[in-house]
Amino acid sequence: MDFGFSDEDEAFRGEARGWLVEHLNGAVERRSWERVLGKAGWIGLGWGEEGYGNRVVGLTQQVVWAEEYARAEAPPRSGHIGEKLLAPTLIAHGTQDQKSRFLPPIAAGEELWCQGYSEPGAGSDLAGVRTTAVRDGTGTGSGYRISGQKIWTSLAHEADWCFVLARTDPDSRRHHGLSFLLVPMDQPGRIDVRPIRQLTGTSEFNEVFFDGAHARAAHLVGGEGNGWTVAMSLLGFERGVSTLAQQIGFAEELAQVVRTAVRTGAVGDPVVRAALVRQWAELRVMRWNALRTLGGDADPAAPSVAKLLWGNWHQRLGELAVRVRGAEAAVGPKDWSAAAPYEVDADQYLFLFSRADTIYGGSDQVQRGIVAERVLGLPREPKGAV
Repeated sequence: MDFGFSDEDEAFRGEARGWLVEHLNGAVERRSWERVLGKAGWIGLGWGEEGYGNRVVGLTQQVVWAEEYARAEAPPRSGHIGEKLLAPTLIAHGTQDQKSRFLPPIAAGEELWCQGYSEPGAGSDLAGVRTTAVRDGTGTGSGYRISGQKIWTSLAHEADWCFVLARTDPDSRRHHGLSFLLVPMDQPGRIDVRPIRQLTGTSEFNEVFFDGAHARAAHLVGGEGNGWTVAMSLLGFERGVSTLAQQIGFAEELAQVVRTAVRTGAVGDPVVRAALVRQWAELRVMRWNALRTLGGDADPAAPSVAKLLWGNWHQRLGELAVRVRGAEAAVGPKDWSAAAPYEVDADQYLFLFSRADTIYGGSDQVQRGIVAERVLGLPREPKGAV
């Protein structure tokens, strides 16, 4: 694709930048911020379909919006799972009734979603899903009763809905017999959400327990037994324009690490200096790689390559962030108290959270397996191999 931006794109950039300056005028509560974005039509820019309360713009303008949003240091999105993952999946695989029901509330920022994929004992191996969905009732009131456990479920404590990969054929194995269901989270006694406290002291991830939770038959996406196809399609939407916005945040984190290295004198160490230069160069490579893959033919390896690049890059940056600070990076806050067992500063958070970058969203091992098998045509890794 052409890496340049047109005059129309730059005019759009000015509109986006001006709107963000006007509306980011103080502390913003994340859920209400979603509704502010939705009211202005900023949610769903990349859907390619209009009529759901969203704007429709071209690819370069999606990139512009993502970059300006990151540069403005706008709040982390609570609605990105619905907007970036579920919505494109419904557009590709859902019925018109499903699109009409779910896309407008996502575009308006009124309904938030979480992803029910990973499970204890399965992790990134989605074919190992053991959560079950049993057909319940007949006619218009029919549906499924879902039982099982999901883990590492981002923002489940805030979500109104969860898209769940469950086994509808009890005799099936691996990727056969799975179905993709849309499940309301407001089912007291049937859905239990338990936050997972992380190394950082925060709890973005959760365990979710389903005990006979109900999903309507009309909310089965792609047909019974076709969940694997739908789930794999969704994972393809997980990377893309948002990767470029992510890189804006990475650039600011790198700049902060460089400033710290100058302040502490660590930049005088040639090994540290070489590591900082490498981080800068690799970030540029990631940007060009992301732009290269956005507009061309579908590349089955592109999502996996992108994840391998940024996951390892960000993890090394976290290591550098504490390295350039020296011993002070291991010291906690002065106002540490029993009421707040521990708090971490930005550099410490970057180091601790980035330890998971090579695991969540598909571990490095899984990504390399995808590249090896689907692109290079190598034999499948034997089950049970370490």
